[in-house]
Amino acid sequence: MFARNVHMQLKPNSSTQFTQTLEKEVIPLLRKQQGFRDEIAFLAPNQTDAYSISFWDSKEKADAYNRAGYPEVLKALAKVVEGTPQLQTYEVCNSTIQQISARA
Repeated sequence: MFARNVHMQLKPNSSTQFTQTLEKEVIPLLRKQQGFRDEIAFLAPNQTDAYSISFWDSKEKADAYNRAGYPEVLKALAKVVEGTPQLQTYEVCNSTIQQISARA
C-alpha cells in the first residue's frame, strides 16, 4: 500500500468551498483512478492549512495518477488553494483503516 500526503495553503475563508470541491470534483475523479483505495482530508484549526492523504494499491498506481489525474485535481482546487501544494509520498507500514493493508 502506498500513500500520498498533500499539504495545501487555502485562500482566506475558502474552507467550505474546499470541502465542497473535494466532495463534488476531486473524490469522483479519484474513484475513477486505477489503484485508488481511499482518501482522508483534514483542515487545521486555522482553516487555512489543509492536508489530504490518499491511499493506493502501489507506488506505480499512485505515480500513474500523479501523471494523469493529479493535474485535473490541481485545476479544480486552484480556486481555493494559494501557491503550489506540497506532495510527500510514503509506503504504508501499518493501518487500522478498513480495507487499507500495510505491506507485509
